[in-house]
Amino acid sequence: MNLSPLDPKIFLSIVIPAHNEEKSLPITVQAIADHFKEKAVFDFEILVINDNSSDGTEAVLKELEASIPYLRHVNNAPPNGFGQALKKGIHEFRGEALCFVMADLSDSPQDIYAYYTELKRGAECVFGSRFIAGSKVLDYPFIKLVLNRLANTFVQYLFWLPHNDMTNAFKAYRREVIEGLFPILSCHFNITVELPLKAIVRGYSFHTIPISWTNRVHGISKLKIKEMGSRYLFIVLYVWLEKYLSRGDYLRKRSQNKNQIRSLPPHSKTPAA
Repeated sequence: MNLSPLDPKIFLSIVIPAHNEEKSLPITVQAIADHFKEKAVFDFEILVINDNSSDGTEAVLKELEASIPYLRHVNNAPPNGFGQALKKGIHEFRGEALCFVMADLSDSPQDIYAYYTELKRGAECVFGSRFIAGSKVLDYPFIKLVLNRLANTFVQYLFWLPHNDMTNAFKAYRREVIEGLFPILSCHFNITVELPLKAIVRGYSFHTIPISWTNRVHGISKLKIKEMGSRYLFIVLYVWLEKYLSRGDYLRKRSQNKNQIRSLPPHSKTPAA
């Protein structure tokens, strides 16, 4: 998949997948735009992927675009699905980096700005964690919390990772990292583990920071837990096999990228090749 050309005026593309989010989007988009304006940051875009919504999502987006110059939306053709929407965002984003954000304001605009700051400092990937010192979680459903911790513990031990919130979609990547992750296989929520695990296995560094998470106010979650277990396991094992059996075929070519990659902050995590 070819990426859209880089727009030199945009550093960060905030990519929001949206399926039937007419009530959540005005609050979320306005909160992000207001926070970045407060921080005097203007080199960003908010890119909403309208994922075949059947409610008034597109009409809401058109109305918001009239008042928020940093916002644009793209309609995703069928088949829809969370992974398909993120892949559409990957194809369409115009910034030097992108950050995936949920439409329901579960991800804090303050944390999006923190990601922006770390990327500006040179981080290749920024992975927030809701389960380290300084993080905050509000109204996380108990069953989902138990399954989350079990899944993340499994991934941590399988790959020997220091990061403990791999299944969270709220992560940020530089453009050159995204270019190094193809082919992207996932069509559903399992894309949330495919992208970061591939980034790590293929030799990109990441920085973890504490983040907050708040349960949605409007609408319902699109994650269907009973449908996702096998899909998560498939993609985790797929990347695990790449790590141990591909003999480095997919590792980044450091000699080709050395002029593109910025120096990293001393507290970043750099996986062994």
